[in-house]
Amino acid sequence: MKMKLKTSLARAALLIPLLAANLPHAFAQDYPGGNVRLVVPYPPGGGVDGLARPLADKLTALWGKPVIVDNKAGAATIIGSDLVAKAKPDGLTLLFTSDSTVTSNPHLYAQMPFDPMKDLVPVTQLIDLYQMVVVHPSVKANTMKEFVALAKSLPQPMNYASYGSGSQPNLLFEALKLETGIRLEHIPYKGIAPAIQATLSNEVQMTLGGAATTGQYFAAGKMKPLAISAPKRSAVHPDVPTLAEAGFPDIGPRAWFGIFAPRGTPQAVLDRISRDIASTMADPAFDAAQLSSKGYQRVGSTPREFAAFVAQDFKHKGRVIKDSGIKLD
Repeated sequence: MKMKLKTSLARAALLIPLLAANLPHAFAQDYPGGNVRLVVPYPPGGGVDGLARPLADKLTALWGKPVIVDNKAGAATIIGSDLVAKAKPDGLTLLFTSDSTVTSNPHLYAQMPFDPMKDLVPVTQLIDLYQMVVVHPSVKANTMKEFVALAKSLPQPMNYASYGSGSQPNLLFEALKLETGIRLEHIPYKGIAPAIQATLSNEVQMTLGGAATTGQYFAAGKMKPLAISAPKRSAVHPDVPTLAEAGFPDIGPRAWFGIFAPRGTPQAVLDRISRDIASTMADPAFDAAQLSSKGYQRVGSTPREFAAFVAQDFKHKGRVIKDSGIKLD
């Protein structure tokens, strides 16, 4: 009897680690198991929000559980991102954000309530975003070189809108100032949507925006594109030259959107979310309606690929911010 008991205990001891090892995979198969909160640290109406909502609708249908977009704007995306960094790591609270949150903010803020590179785990890079230098139609310049000449001739600096220090407009226009010696005044807003509105109303004279947020205004003559920060011209706006073609190959920042989760989220869950998002974005109808038509380049990377990319971009943005002398407003 004692021998049988010892044998049973020994077998149970062998099974425990096997069961424990399979728990994350079983959890991933049952994921999400509850409502998913997709935190967007920007106001409604911008490019991030504009892609988050149709993606959330598709994931709701795929997962059979509501995926709810929750806009938590403010403090250069820190408010919403901090919420996710401190959430339970079960995959039910995710962050949908841009590169500024993770690869720019740590170089700008000496004290943050969380460490983006440690407390947030990369899940998948959604897109590369190639943005355009756009100006109000009252600006008497139709090319980047004409714009630089105009800026040099004016007694007062023109204003440009951004969505915070270290954001893509801030990086580009500060790099342009360094390269050309022109004077420009930085006016930060709480998101790309209000920055676009400020440019449309001539509250500021220029900003940097993607095709999804600015393209609709070109034909109406409400905004003029001068160049696009992409390696080649956009199929959506083929008449807009690249920054390299315009004579400024070294000032274009790299922008992207990605999904992050709280550190400690099981790897199997991260892999499941990444796969499902990649397959959703690869759907031809979704791609045509939400990505390629808006000038986005689809990525859909794995968590490991995205982590390697984030580490590289973190170093790059650090060098740009240091060289440009960008400081908090």
